[in-house]
Amino acid sequence: MTGLIAFREIVLKVHSRCDLACDHCYVYEHADQSWRARPKVISPEVISHTASRLAEHARDHALPSVTVIFHGGEPLLAGTARLRLVCQEFSRALAGIAALDLRIHTNGLQLSTRYLDLFDEFGVRVGISLDGDRAANDRHRRFADGRTSHPLVLAAVDLLRSEPYRHLYQGLLCTVDVANDPVAVLDALVELEPPRVDFLLPHATWESPPARPDGAPDAYARWLLRVFDHWERLGRPVPVRLFESLFSTLRGGPSLTESLGLAPTDLVVVETDGTLEQVDSLKSAFEGAAATGFNVFDHSFDQVAAHPGVRARQLGLAGVSGSCRRCPVVRSCGGGLYTHRYRDGGAAGGDFDNPSVYCTDLRELVDGVEGRTALRETAPQLSDPAELARSQEELTRVLLARLHADLAGDPGWARAWELLDAVERAGDAGVDALDAVLEHPFTRTWVLAALDAARDGGRDGRRDGSEAARRLTALAVAAVLRGGLDLPAEVVYRDGEVYLPTLGLLRLGEPGTQGRAALRTTDEGYAVRDGRAEHRFGPAAGDARWQPVRTWSPGPDAAPVALEDLDPYRNCFARPPRLRLGAGEAEEWRGRLDRAWALLHEAVPGFARAAAAGLTTLTPLAGGPRAGGWGEAGRHGPGALGVPYAAGVRETALALLTGRRRARLRALTEVTDLYALDGEWQHPSPWREHPVPVSRLLADVHERVAVEAYRRATRAAEPGGADRIHQALDRLSGAAELTITGKRLVAELRWELKAVDA
Repeated sequence: MTGLIAFREIVLKVHSRCDLACDHCYVYEHADQSWRARPKVISPEVISHTASRLAEHARDHALPSVTVIFHGGEPLLAGTARLRLVCQEFSRALAGIAALDLRIHTNGLQLSTRYLDLFDEFGVRVGISLDGDRAANDRHRRFADGRTSHPLVLAAVDLLRSEPYRHLYQGLLCTVDVANDPVAVLDALVELEPPRVDFLLPHATWESPPARPDGAPDAYARWLLRVFDHWERLGRPVPVRLFESLFSTLRGGPSLTESLGLAPTDLVVVETDGTLEQVDSLKSAFEGAAATGFNVFDHSFDQVAAHPGVRARQLGLAGVSGSCRRCPVVRSCGGGLYTHRYRDGGAAGGDFDNPSVYCTDLRELVDGVEGRTALRETAPQLSDPAELARSQEELTRVLLARLHADLAGDPGWARAWELLDAVERAGDAGVDALDAVLEHPFTRTWVLAALDAARDGGRDGRRDGSEAARRLTALAVAAVLRGGLDLPAEVVYRDGEVYLPTLGLLRLGEPGTQGRAALRTTDEGYAVRDGRAEHRFGPAAGDARWQPVRTWSPGPDAAPVALEDLDPYRNCFARPPRLRLGAGEAEEWRGRLDRAWALLHEAVPGFARAAAAGLTTLTPLAGGPRAGGWGEAGRHGPGALGVPYAAGVRETALALLTGRRRARLRALTEVTDLYALDGEWQHPSPWREHPVPVSRLLADVHERVAVEAYRRATRAAEPGGADRIHQALDRLSGAAELTITGKRLVAELRWELKAVDA
């Protein structure tokens, strides 16, 4: 079963005939006419074998749930007795194996309380086909003698909307016809208050193209965008799956519909005679296009999953045509529905290795929705540093809660967590103090390391939360001291010392010793009781055993920045940090930082102001500047930066600038989606020998725009530097991986470069 798709959804044809004569129906009006040779109604034997096969498949693949959709023809023609048998057999077979989601797609003409009572008993949700108002619906959905079906469908929807059946109402399915009035169609559907609307493009191929009354290649896009605009004006009164799928993919998420996106298809069709087929829409391509040669009596679902036709639809990006792979909207459109790609190759045979027959429509639709929504769909963290900081703090809290779930059973961890909770409940002072220690960048570094340790320990059965509990205790005690709270604050120290995040390092004994000590706040600072003796320490106490975190001020109006050379979790950069700076070294470094900061503000004031936003912590790194002089962002929150201690003023200025750019981009990628499918495409880079993924190209450009500005201002620009950045930006502009927010960032970089050029 290795590498095979697991089918999570089956379409069960319970009846192969229909009581309408819709002229756009792919089952009866298109190329494949295999329905003529099949039984009208599914037999008990096919039902029981299908249920057993599905249960076997769900058990072998450990599927948490499976969906069964009753289909036809018109499935209600099977009658209540046969439908009851289907519900009973599948419920019995899946009991204790997987949750069962039952649905039915119907034209609604036969719907009555008899059916709805049955569906209520088994939780069968009902989707009804309706093409809009009466004029739109009558264009195709008529009886064989030409009579309208519209009043009967409305009566069915009204019944489904009534109590006690409304919870079964799944939504409406509407096939698009560009001859209909899109506004009238949407109004008619919205009036029926559906939980969801599905707009479906009529099935077509390059051999049987869709109707285009005005001959325009984008007629369906223009129709759907008029629907979209009206839907927006109405305040998005009902969910529309087509539009919500585009919102999802444009943000970097998955497609929500089979007709769009690159997600593999996990659906198989069971005909009334037990034949196993591929997705039903393939019947539009040619006779036998959906056939697999398998049936439920002799073959498993895994055998179907290995069929070349099924496998071809699991390839994602590799499964679309070459021109589609080069298209910037392919993540959203996915090359279109597989069926719509079919083209007859004459004597060479036909294939699906083509763009969709709706290619122009899909491109215009994706671009149209993106253009209409880009401003409000862009992640606010991109333009608002305060929002980025809030998101980062929330991420730290989420990760800490996940660590708590892993270690809640450890006694030391549980005690520390209780103290942390008490701090948060101690009013504004406690909340502010807790925020300060959680915003400390190396709190994130510690949490990530502790999560890794808990995960590794869980795998080999040796999970031990003692190290994590010590750090959490120190973090909670630091919050108690910062807030001046009257709470018990006992630390656990080892090797004779304990680090209190954001405050400093307290030595309580000789190296190698360990124990506990109680801490409290005093008028002069803090006090520690170890055994019977109490010692005061802090800013005014002058205790040599206390090493406070030093600070540096980047300006008269700026918040102080911690010069963090104490925290044991500061070792998260590409090179090792310096050990504790001596008093003279710290003063010397402050002087270099002052001069470097002044240079930045003189040379690139806009970039300097952006670099200052959110900077909370600087860590001195060992050694001098490397080639390029870049600063380093480590595995931590966005406020910290590693800067080579031995760098000169110019190199320090460049390290501050580039390091903050790296830290900002890293922070954005942690809380927003700038791109998706990173690595699926490789892009030429003006600075690298081999093509790179979009993440690397974006990171290079993001840094080099600021570097170019700095070098020009300091008369050290490299020839052709701006040209290379423009080349990279042009490449990024056509990258399919970028989300709406990622594209907005690229536009921001263009504006920055324009300012540099000016």
